[in-house]
Amino acid sequence: MGKGKKERQKDKKTKNIGDCSLDGDELQGIEINNTHSIDAIKTLLAKSRYMQLLLALTLIGAFLRFYNLGFNSLWLDEASTYTLSVGSIPQIWEATAAGEFNPPLFYWVEHIMLVFGNNEVILRFIPALLGVLTIPLVYLAGKEFIDRNVGIIAAAAFAFSPFLIFYSQEARAYSMMLFFVTFAMVFYFKALKTNDVKNWALFGVLSALAFWSHFYAMVVIAALVLYALGMQIQKIREDIRNLKPMALAIAAFTIICLPLIIVTIQLFAKRSASAPTFGIQGFGIIIETFKQISGFSEIAMYVLVMLFLIGIVQAFLMDKNKGIFLVWVTVLTFVISYLLSYRIPMVPRYLLFINIFFFIGIAISYKMFYSLINNRAVVYGFMAFLLILNASFLMNYYSGYSKDDWKGFSGIMQKTTNPGDFVVLVPGYISQPFNYYYSNTTDGTFEFSADTAKDLDAIDAQRKNNNAVYFIVTGDIYSADPTGDALAWLKEHTKQLGQDTGIAVFVSGSSV
Repeated sequence: MGKGKKERQKDKKTKNIGDCSLDGDELQGIEINNTHSIDAIKTLLAKSRYMQLLLALTLIGAFLRFYNLGFNSLWLDEASTYTLSVGSIPQIWEATAAGEFNPPLFYWVEHIMLVFGNNEVILRFIPALLGVLTIPLVYLAGKEFIDRNVGIIAAAAFAFSPFLIFYSQEARAYSMMLFFVTFAMVFYFKALKTNDVKNWALFGVLSALAFWSHFYAMVVIAALVLYALGMQIQKIREDIRNLKPMALAIAAFTIICLPLIIVTIQLFAKRSASAPTFGIQGFGIIIETFKQISGFSEIAMYVLVMLFLIGIVQAFLMDKNKGIFLVWVTVLTFVISYLLSYRIPMVPRYLLFINIFFFIGIAISYKMFYSLINNRAVVYGFMAFLLILNASFLMNYYSGYSKDDWKGFSGIMQKTTNPGDFVVLVPGYISQPFNYYYSNTTDGTFEFSADTAKDLDAIDAQRKNNNAVYFIVTGDIYSADPTGDALAWLKEHTKQLGQDTGIAVFVSGSSV
């Protein structure tokens, strides 16, 4: 006999409880973060499709991040990392307090890493490792926020993301900041559900470590705290003691970060005193950020942004608070970045943490497709799509230089110059990557730094008739001399000999 309407609705509801599970019923109660024994872990790895996929994605992510890790030369910012990291622990903090534009935690870690050697691989090892470890963390964050399918799709997005791979292979703090923010998000989502002191405390400590890694982490931390306050305001009004767990997290963050907060205020006043000389301003920072996190492709950007918007709609349909969360964090981040772009230099890599919310939102959009197809192949299809979308970029990425080739260029200069020649670096701070590979003492040349036309005139006045003068120039010349006087001087007095990646070399006209 056929089932009644109520009975059919009950069956449909029961089916949707575990909709689109990649595992069998016997594993429904086993979760990665609830395993307390070796046997349970073995069971998960042997039988859980999620754990098998997560392990595979983590291993693939490790390969993509460690492959050719030392191929590219250190570029300007990475060479600056080395320059600061060779100092002592107190000296690194003193550099931060004196005006270094990044917190000291990453430099302290790199200082320790230099014990193992001094080369590109050693300097980039920690960013690559943390980039790999972030993959399982975003799975946990996605699972806590929605479900395991969202977690595994977000993990695939992280594993294959060109943007994240690129900054996992760079000796800068971006990968570390993303690692700690993602780690903090796992406990943040738990804390929102339970208001548990332990989860809030761990969120506070990990958020502090993110801030000690990169100043811009404060933007996302503030957004998360404000959202949590908004969601719990009614409970707090009913009983002020409900505020205690979150207050402890804020207190822990403040205590750990107090010295850095004071420095941050001072540095912000210094950096915002004049207009930025580089970076992207206005709506450009929003568009360029979406483009870069989409794999540096406009076509991919349109597709992924559309999926992100679908994911937001799906989040609202499931739980309006989840939809509000995605909109709040994304919009607030971009509004703050838009405003700050007119006060301080702003580039997409500072917003690396937006990948967490962007890819989780994209992952949620699987639910719309599952409602149409009703087949778990949708989850596998999403992961395959993310791989295919990024495959072309990744193949090209490993086949050539993605940074200025200072190593190769220094070799060219050694062959080109003669003892007694002048080597002039324009702007002067590019001496950091150049001198990591080049020694004017060994080469017998005289090295100078210049930022303006006045500097170039003074150096040229020291030249004798038998000296050739070589000018090494990068696009950073516009940051050091926005007036363009230095570039105008070079056009009038020199001739370009050639260019290697983004590095150009000029020679004085009388030296040709």
